This record gives sequence, C-alpha cells and structure tokens, in this order.
Amino acid sequence: MEKHLVMYLTRKSIMLLRKYLLVTESQVSKCGFHIVKKRDVLYPKRTKFSKYRKGRCSRGCKPDGTKLGFGRYGTQSCRAGRLSYRAIEAARRAIIGHFHRAMSGQFRKNGKIWVRVFADIPITGKPTEVRMGRGKGNPTGWIARVSAGQVLSEMDGVSLSNARQAATLAAHKPCSSTKFLQWS
Repeated sequence: MEKHLVMYLTRKSIMLLRKYLLVTESQVSKCGFHIVKKRDVLYPKRTKFSKYRKGRCSRGCKPDGTKLGFGRYGTQSCRAGRLSYRAIEAARRAIIGHFHRAMSGQFRKNGKIWVRVFADIPITGKPTEVRMGRGKGNPTGWIARVSAGQVLSEMDGVSLSNARQAATLAAHKPCSSTKFLQWS
C-alpha cells in the first residue's frame, strides 16, 4: 500500500515538487522535471516563457505551505514579498554552517534540512546607460514569490537550541522578516 500511496502523491504533487521543494536532480527527473544546479544555485532548466512580468505579491495568507510538513522546526515568513535565489542559498548555507560548527559529525548522521521555496521566476534587468525603449532587458536572476505565513525552511534531527540559533542566523539573509516555528 505504501508504494501506491507514494506513486499517487508523486503524480498529484508534481507542481508542488517544482515550486516548494528543493530536491536533487535525480529525484526530480523521475517526475518529469529538470532542475539545473550551477555554482550551488538551483534554478529551473526550462520555463514556459523566458521573461515574466513582475506580478504582485499577495498580501493575505494562503493556506498552502503555512504548516510544517517534514521537520520539527522551521522558519516562517511574516510578510509577503520576493526572495532572490542568492538569499535562499545564503540562508541554507547559514543553517548548514551553524549545524556543522555546533554539532560536528552528529549532524551528518541525524540532521536534515528542507528548503520549501524555489526561485522559479526570472527577473530581467537592462544594462546601465542604455536609452529607453527597445524592449525588455535580459534575464539576470531568479526570484521566488513568498506569501505571508509561508514556511521557508525546515529542520529535523537537531536540538531546539541549535535550531533556534540556526534560524536566527538564517533570518538575517532574506530581506523579509521571519519567525521560528516548532512542531507541536
């Protein structure tokens, strides 16, 4: 029964894998999506359009992704906004770096981290000293739209004090305010 359940969930949540989870290329290629990792930065291999509009970040709280789904501890955004791919990667590295310093080899055995946001929207920019007009600029980076109350990252296999310290370190990386979550 477990195999059927996993297959059903994988088939149903293919878009959620792409949008909310940071997974390896082998895990995603089974589902039909490809994610490229270049210089420790994850971004989609292909998008439907090469350039998107900026769009608005919803002010309200969406019910999707507001609760912990994988780990015991996590960080949650307090307001809606945009996160760049650099901020997401910096927060992930801050969490891992703190766990390696605090727990040494124990984190490699028991600890696990899930990043629940994925930068899948390209951002364009025009070069400096270019005249007005002549179309939209070239893609320069990737962003993720984050709604208020969305879980950004989750941790498991670590103590409460280490998770709190790692969450405060990671909270300084994105430009939006975050708060610490604990599974109850």
